[in-house]
Amino acid sequence: MTQDALFQQLKHPNPHLRDRAIYDLAKTQDETTIPRLMEALADEDVVYRRAAVKALGVIGAEATPPLVEALLHSDNVTIRGSCAKALAQIAVNYPDDPFPAEGLQGLKASLNDPNPVVHIASAMALGEIGPLALDILVEALEATDNVGLAVSIVNALASIGDERAATVLTVLSTDESADVYVRETATSALSRLELVRKNRPPV
Repeated sequence: MTQDALFQQLKHPNPHLRDRAIYDLAKTQDETTIPRLMEALADEDVVYRRAAVKALGVIGAEATPPLVEALLHSDNVTIRGSCAKALAQIAVNYPDDPFPAEGLQGLKASLNDPNPVVHIASAMALGEIGPLALDILVEALEATDNVGLAVSIVNALASIGDERAATVLTVLSTDESADVYVRETATSALSRLELVRKNRPPV
């Protein structure tokens, strides 16, 4: 199937055909593939846009530089949010590869994006990256007075679920000076974290 045909198939109503096109595109990509997928992030068609996010996530580290560039510099909030989601997909698809440092720094900067769509997606992406992103999340949590962002960071810490994340959440859940909603979120995140640990298969 040609690249053009695969791009058309990204819009297909059948999710199985879309997924097949995503993997075929990543496998047979040429120098036009990443730029065309980046363009698709601005598309009105939500199905097509989401498929482009997934495809960039399957392509992996190679897609990081243009994603970070658009995440930090695009005027379009949909594109910025989609870039954060695509970086999260890279972390999900390549859990055993070190996440690109450029991607980490880009997400750190986009936690300060004025639009909640972007900073929430950025916090979630850092949660997917895992322990490597912990310091960035903790630092942002301590610096922000934005309750919405703080709640997103708390949820991201819960999804990381290691000892250090648990310690940060424990301290926060009893911090009288913290926002009540943030404290409550930390408390429920802790109980979720315990569940994750109990159900985690032994290594």
